[in-house]
Amino acid sequence: MTAAPADLLIDQPAVTDGAALWRLAKESKTLDLNSSYSYLLWCRDFAGTSAVARGEGGEPVGFVTGYVRPERPRTLLVWQVAVDSAHRGLGIAAALLDGLTARLTAEHGVTDVETTITPGNTASERLFASFAARHGARLEREVLFPAELFPEGAHDPEVLYRIGPLTDVTPHSAH
Repeated sequence: MTAAPADLLIDQPAVTDGAALWRLAKESKTLDLNSSYSYLLWCRDFAGTSAVARGEGGEPVGFVTGYVRPERPRTLLVWQVAVDSAHRGLGIAAALLDGLTARLTAEHGVTDVETTITPGNTASERLFASFAARHGARLEREVLFPAELFPEGAHDPEVLYRIGPLTDVTPHSAH
């Protein structure tokens, strides 16, 4: 498992975290920024399949949003991962991902993880490749949404990363 700062608390997001998650996504400069309203809804309706990392004062310093796919109830789709720039490089994203999948494996029997990454997002590519390696899982990639499907025209393709089956999912060391 990954090491994360000892003072890190990983738990489920609350509606009151929605604005902070929106700010983290905006400041990432790599994520597609959704409306602030959508982050409030996400923290209400998908809190059980998402995770937030809290710093010393309880303020979110990172998050993972996801959901269990209705047609594939053992698959977690990771929607977004973001960590505050002052807290990057400390293993927070990996700890969030490990903690969330451990929880969802125990609660829902999750065996697989999917996410999409745009080409050139090396931080996300490394995060999910190392996640697959840590959990003894196969990693497959294929274009899910080609660029021409996006109506705004300037969007890169979204490459689907399919990871599974997970063979070593134990709770992370962060508390």
